[in-house]
Amino acid sequence: MYMPMEKLSLRTEHTEDRTIVHIGGEFDLEAASRMRAALNSLIEQADRRITLDIQQLKYIDSTGIGILISLAKALHARNVSFDVVHIPSHIRKLFDMTGITPFLMKPESSI
Repeated sequence: MYMPMEKLSLRTEHTEDRTIVHIGGEFDLEAASRMRAALNSLIEQADRRITLDIQQLKYIDSTGIGILISLAKALHARNVSFDVVHIPSHIRKLFDMTGITPFLMKPESSI
């Protein structure tokens, strides 16, 4: 599935053991409703590990962070492993400052 969302891109890849969601561009209030709908669809179908690859993400605001936290909680409730990989340094600093890094990155995180 590939979903261009104006300033945000979302591409889903299925491998043998996980679903990888590649997110690029700007994840902000403007993209929030469409991104939430796409991720909710992913949650409903989740039956194996979900990995977000955000290597191409240029910007994320508090709305985007809130959606990531909601996604992590929903997948945890379904006993589905979740992690975020390839975090750009400027976004990693934001995750560290807000204290969410431990919830998004798992020691075994790799693709």
